[in-house]
Amino acid sequence: MTKRVEGKIAVVVGAGQTDGETIGNGRAIAQLLAREGATVLCVDRVGDRARETAERIAAEPGVVSPASWIGADITVSADCARIVAEARARYGRLDILVNNVGIGGGGDAPAHRLEEQAFDRIMAVNLKGMWLTIKAALPVMREQKAGAIVNISSLAAAAGATQMAYEVSKAAVNRLTTSVAQSNARHGIRANAIMMGFMDTPMAVSGISRATGQSTAEVRAARDARVPLRGKMGTGWDTAYATLFLASDEANFITGEILRVDGGMGLGMV
Repeated sequence: MTKRVEGKIAVVVGAGQTDGETIGNGRAIAQLLAREGATVLCVDRVGDRARETAERIAAEPGVVSPASWIGADITVSADCARIVAEARARYGRLDILVNNVGIGGGGDAPAHRLEEQAFDRIMAVNLKGMWLTIKAALPVMREQKAGAIVNISSLAAAAGATQMAYEVSKAAVNRLTTSVAQSNARHGIRANAIMMGFMDTPMAVSGISRATGQSTAEVRAARDARVPLRGKMGTGWDTAYATLFLASDEANFITGEILRVDGGMGLGMV
């Protein structure tokens, strides 16, 4: 059986992860794309994290295409250009771009308490960085007359009232996605986003644990209780499988879609 992205060249931005008990979205996405036949360039601001993901891919039985890695800061336009240039130099093309970027905290709050520095930092990473990677990739994809872009968004784009900068940044990611989809459809380029609900990832669970002083078990139980589907958060693999579908030719006629992967959490907002 042909693997679902066999022969594709994929760049996964945010392919590393923080320490924790579970797998993060970026690492799961990179590993799954590699299992399904893609050659993956793992990108992370912390190069060692990207390298670890690439090494994990290389150690997996059955993975044929070697993964590689690069450290880059997507808030710097020259770094984004370097990511795409490296992909093209190493592999000759760029078929899939996954933007798994998202930070919060550090002064994020409702509008009356949100710190200006936090707003600027979160928007620079979550929105501007994503735009810069897309801007760097589009000329290559337009020349190829093909390409798939998958942006990782959040249910916070449509709900919540405690982290204004994060919420606004993810709402903007959704609009960025539909704008890119509309302006590049005639060039054979697709752009879609995944609007995630509660996921059991190190950044989420371990991050909240450190910030609040609760144990990871307490954080996990509280988050699980808010998920309608089986009372259980999703995992990085749920994000990865949704990404795989949208990046594959199975989704060849899908563009501009904002796909909720949230265990039914968003149903109460409809």
